[in-house]
Amino acid sequence: MYLKNKPVCTIVGAGPGVGLSVAKRFAKGGFRIALIARRRDMLDEYKTELTRQGADVHVYHGDAGDFESLIQAFKNIQGTLGDTHVLVYNAAVKRSSLPSECSPARLLDDFKVNVGGALQSAQLVIPAMKEAKKGTILFTGGGLALEPLPLFASTAIGKAGIRSLAHTLFGEFLTQGIHVATVTICGIVKPGTKFDPDLIAEEYWKLHIQPQGKWEKEIIIR
Repeated sequence: MYLKNKPVCTIVGAGPGVGLSVAKRFAKGGFRIALIARRRDMLDEYKTELTRQGADVHVYHGDAGDFESLIQAFKNIQGTLGDTHVLVYNAAVKRSSLPSECSPARLLDDFKVNVGGALQSAQLVIPAMKEAKKGTILFTGGGLALEPLPLFASTAIGKAGIRSLAHTLFGEFLTQGIHVATVTICGIVKPGTKFDPDLIAEEYWKLHIQPQGKWEKEIIIR
């Protein structure tokens, strides 16, 4: 069932910055919120905070780098809430590593979280969205995709990858009612600045409510 009372916004990689602010914004917009994260203790904290603000929140344990874990989390969401109407992928490994010093194995492990988990999550919600002929998939990107820095080679490669994934999915589903896009954040997320997470969350909402025919595949925040 695509809608069960209210639509569902699923956030993979729920965290105290962008993830939590996006959850608040979509809850305000009438969505039930499903949060997926590795740390159960933090999930409980987020649920308490969001519930206190009137949000309908449900939490699920899942590791973005463990695809079987993600599959199980989405099965649990399907069983309790129904299909996901909006997917936000916010998971990332932020690692300081020069390219000459980052082992291929470490790079691939990071890539599983930075890009692989995004692809897996998208593939888990796309079938229902295709059937319904509507849906939104949003990825959290970063400025390192545009201007990679040597000290953050692994993260830069991941952000370039998730940007390319968003753009290619955008093209694939442009005529099928599924809006795929990325929010590329070119700065450090911090309250009270132009990179305030609440301001950034408004950009996710803006992408979601764009009418088909005027869809953007990327918003860059500088």
